[in-house]
Amino acid sequence: MEAIAKARFQRISVRKARIVLDMVRGKNVALALDELRFTNKAAAPIVQKLLSSAVANYEVKYQQADLDKLFVKTAFADKAPDAHMRRWRPRAMGRATRITKGMSHLTVVVSDGADEV
Repeated sequence: MEAIAKARFQRISVRKARIVLDMVRGKNVALALDELRFTNKAAAPIVQKLLSSAVANYEVKYQQADLDKLFVKTAFADKAPDAHMRRWRPRAMGRATRITKGMSHLTVVVSDGADEV
């Protein structure tokens, strides 16, 4: 039994988000939330909120479930379109170059391991 939570169009680069997601993947949810609380990374509060949402989704989906057995089954970050987060920087001879700000789609799947074969 598993539950999914997604955070789309988050204003953090995929590279920075993957560092934090790799840190919590495969761990117990309580341990992962505790580690995220003390992690000094920009993506840590975003992933912490997303993981809490995944646990809440699991709780709603399976009322009789044991939350102590939950672990992070899958956690990944994909690149989001950054069309509305473009900035322009002035350059030499009247030109301008575009600065694209990183955007991410984050996904976390929590499971209790009961449906594993």
